[in-house]
Amino acid sequence: MESFMNGFSLEGKIAMVSGGGGGIGSTACLAFAEAGADIVITDLTIEQAEATAEKVWSSYGKKALAIKCDVSKPADVDRLGEEIRKNCKRLDVAFNNAGIAFEANAEDVTLEQWNRCIGINLTGVFLTAQMAGRIMLEQKSGSIINTASMSGHVVNVPQKHCMYNASKAGVIQLTKSLAVEWGPRGVRVNSISPGYINTVLSNSSNPWYNEWLQNSVMKRIGETSELAGVLIYLASDASSFTNGADIVIDGGYTIR
Repeated sequence: MESFMNGFSLEGKIAMVSGGGGGIGSTACLAFAEAGADIVITDLTIEQAEATAEKVWSSYGKKALAIKCDVSKPADVDRLGEEIRKNCKRLDVAFNNAGIAFEANAEDVTLEQWNRCIGINLTGVFLTAQMAGRIMLEQKSGSIINTASMSGHVVNVPQKHCMYNASKAGVIQLTKSLAVEWGPRGVRVNSISPGYINTVLSNSSNPWYNEWLQNSVMKRIGETSELAGVLIYLASDASSFTNGADIVIDGGYTIR
């Protein structure tokens, strides 16, 4: 009998990760490579993307292409698509993960701040998903994974993140909309909604850290490695009947 674990293999596949230079993105690149995929790594900081590419090669011997890309700029995303077509010929997985967050009182938010946050977190996800979708629809196969957040489900405190929260709620609904359009044509679209994860944005040096722990069911934040299993599942054929889902990985934070 064929092993059920074979469904989790990404051997022979090409996976693109935006925001792949650090944190969740870097972990995703390494997880996909360990599962067998060659990786396209995009980041606004090319040095970080190249550092992740080196780790992919040195750790797992998989090909890794680093490309500088501002996902909020259509011209950059178009160029990314051209590079993928030229160098990889196909695209099997797209993890649209690039994002930013900064705090501001809602009454003080400037239009420039709003546009930058929405531009990367929501418009950027749409543009990279659209780019990936165009390639995958030609193939009649592919898996798109978008990074939303538990902040798309609840309003976190004490930080004031109206821009971030709105952008992540938008990602969840965008994911469902694309899943309905593209699912019948062979392209699945899902999202993950992490809680507080140990990255440069959320760690023990953050002034809100202790309050986060007080409100947490598990009394800790998560590690990026704790997202790897879900990402491999969604990227692989193991999730072939999962479409339009938003998987919350928050240690139970949002159930209280």
